[in-house]
Amino acid sequence: MNVEQMKIVVKEILSKTDLTPCIVGHRGVGKSAGIIQSCRELERRYVSLRLGQMEVGDLVGIPFRSGEVMQWSRPSWIPGDDEPPTVIHCDELNRAQQEDTLQAIFQFVEPPAEGMLRAIHTHKLSRRHKVVVSINPPDGSYQVATLDRALVDRMVMLYVETDYQCWARYAQRRDLAGEVRQFLGGNQNLLAKQGMPMDLQVEPSERAWEMVSTLKKNCRFPAELEMEVYAGVVGREAAITFMRWLSDRQGRPLTAPEVLSDWPAVAKRAEAQRDDVQAATINDLTATLQVFPELSDEQEENLVAYIALLPRDLRFGFVKTLLKIPEVALRLVRDKHDHVIYDAIRAINQQAG
Repeated sequence: MNVEQMKIVVKEILSKTDLTPCIVGHRGVGKSAGIIQSCRELERRYVSLRLGQMEVGDLVGIPFRSGEVMQWSRPSWIPGDDEPPTVIHCDELNRAQQEDTLQAIFQFVEPPAEGMLRAIHTHKLSRRHKVVVSINPPDGSYQVATLDRALVDRMVMLYVETDYQCWARYAQRRDLAGEVRQFLGGNQNLLAKQGMPMDLQVEPSERAWEMVSTLKKNCRFPAELEMEVYAGVVGREAAITFMRWLSDRQGRPLTAPEVLSDWPAVAKRAEAQRDDVQAATINDLTATLQVFPELSDEQEENLVAYIALLPRDLRFGFVKTLLKIPEVALRLVRDKHDHVIYDAIRAINQQAG
């Protein structure tokens, strides 16, 4: 994406989530300028941390004794709870000169756990303040440290590249010298050349998919940028597969709420599902009923109706799983469901014997 597109995504993430965007791009492409402009447009104060110039004490504070307890003074760059909403820009994250400096900032760039506040050592950061990171890609042309997968997995990686049209609009707004603008209009190849690919081995993980869920529920990205954003969380291959799945509504598995609460409308779709698609629906039903096992009478009937149309092997396996959920098991073993459930229970008992 170009810098203008990056600003759209960054503003959406910072204003609607607690996630940490990490801007990856070559020198001079406009990473820092784009972040500063985003802060200005969001009406947030901007604080820059040059990690290449900082030591652990600059991040966690200086220790002092308070009675019998060791305390750490709050560094001046950490905004207080009553200060204006602030964006803290961890610039040059992978230029930290000492390994312990990179380890110290690790906690700070990690999004806060549910119900918790972002923190660094003993210092908490109010939810009104946000964090953004920027780095040069580790492609061999920069003196940077390699970020391990655990750290990469905690950020939304956004890759920014040179775009002449984007730069031309910026140059026009900044009233750069007309001769420079005219020259580059005919010599676009003389803008910053791109180096090797900027991929940072982003791969799917449980944490990554939870971040995708947060972005999907809270943010609205332009259609042409959505896949790029998700690729910066779970990797390009997984993001492409996910976007194809989103667009393939007809082939999408039925969800637990559809089966339990909207059965008459989806019964034909359920019967037409392939076995692999049925497995996805079964998994969703299992997870849902394990967390919310209470069923209404109507939902009970709908669940049994769905079980009845499953192929024999899938039916046996699904019933075996459901019988491990006490509240659901009590409903399934009613006499009125014998025509659907009895064969499955008998097969399970024979297997156990």
